[in-house]
Amino acid sequence: MESLRRLLQQIVQESSLITATLSQLRKRDDDSYHKVQIKPVELKKVLYYQFAYHYSNKVVHKNVPAEEAEGIMLELFEQTFRQGMICTPEADYQILISKKYKVSILTKSASKSEVDLAHNRKKQYVLEEGQPIPFLVELGIMNDQGKVLARKYDKFKQINRFLEMVEDVLPSLPEGRPLTIVDFGCGKSYLTFAVYHYLAIQERRELNIVGLDLKADVIEHCNNLAQKLDYSNLKFLVGDIADYDELEQVDMVITLHACDTATDAALEKAVRWDASVILSVPCCQHELFNQVQNPVLNPLLSHGILKERFASLATDGVRAKLLDLMGYRTQLLEFIDMEHTPKNILIRAVKGDSGDREQLWKEYTEFRDFLKISPYLERVCADLLPSDK
Repeated sequence: MESLRRLLQQIVQESSLITATLSQLRKRDDDSYHKVQIKPVELKKVLYYQFAYHYSNKVVHKNVPAEEAEGIMLELFEQTFRQGMICTPEADYQILISKKYKVSILTKSASKSEVDLAHNRKKQYVLEEGQPIPFLVELGIMNDQGKVLARKYDKFKQINRFLEMVEDVLPSLPEGRPLTIVDFGCGKSYLTFAVYHYLAIQERRELNIVGLDLKADVIEHCNNLAQKLDYSNLKFLVGDIADYDELEQVDMVITLHACDTATDAALEKAVRWDASVILSVPCCQHELFNQVQNPVLNPLLSHGILKERFASLATDGVRAKLLDLMGYRTQLLEFIDMEHTPKNILIRAVKGDSGDREQLWKEYTEFRDFLKISPYLERVCADLLPSDK
């Protein structure tokens, strides 16, 4: 830790920090932040350091005087995080801390060259405005000069928000071989094309993506556009989620606005494929609306609009807990602002241990039995779950 303290002290004293990212929690806590990003900012001509604390559904910013930054960074490494990447104009420093607090500092060639002190600079998107991006031009979101059309700016922000979530899960996807991705209910495929562009063009990953939808005319249009863009490993098929069985292994499953239990059918497919990542934005959810009942909840359930919202939230809570039970670490995130769409919850599930399975099952069954519900996802995945007996 002393070597790390000296490094932080040097960087702060020389004002050479460009950016730092602290990650890999020592102890998992769903209610706490899971990543902290740090950068210098200039406020009224005084140097501060901005700490961005990333929670599951929000980011909290704190501007700290320069003289306090070193102590806060060291405390975060000592108490909260086991990894860090610190970028300066001279070098990048990768920090690795073992469970027994042994510190390794790996020095790498500098990846960034300038310290940016602008506090209110334009938001940096995964897909930047100003340079024409072929698929966005073809989809009518950008013009030929790379300017986002005013009426399409919400769609541009939605695409970037989704790609930020894909960016977050990149470390959880397999490396050293082509990725296989399936987008169930792809529709007009804005996000399918975006994922392909981001991974294949920007990240230079080998991959194959399949988009599936029931509308033949939409699928034909998407295939024609993929050919026009020369996206050779992107194809679209007409088909139903529940019947699709062409692949034996899939690394990431995307399902956006699949209606009612179609979302559950996609989640079942993903789990049985042992997919590393699942990204799902549910749509209308009717199944539990007709099942949920409990006299204690009558003040809520007796009002249709409240019952509908409660049933929708309960459905996603059930899905998240069942995915945890089947070997995933699951988060419910805000996809985009409510002003853009009311269907704004995204289920992000990453393969990995989520905790005590017996306790998870107890929590789930108590909730299920309290509401007197029999969820579709539990029924179709019964062989993958503990038994009530």
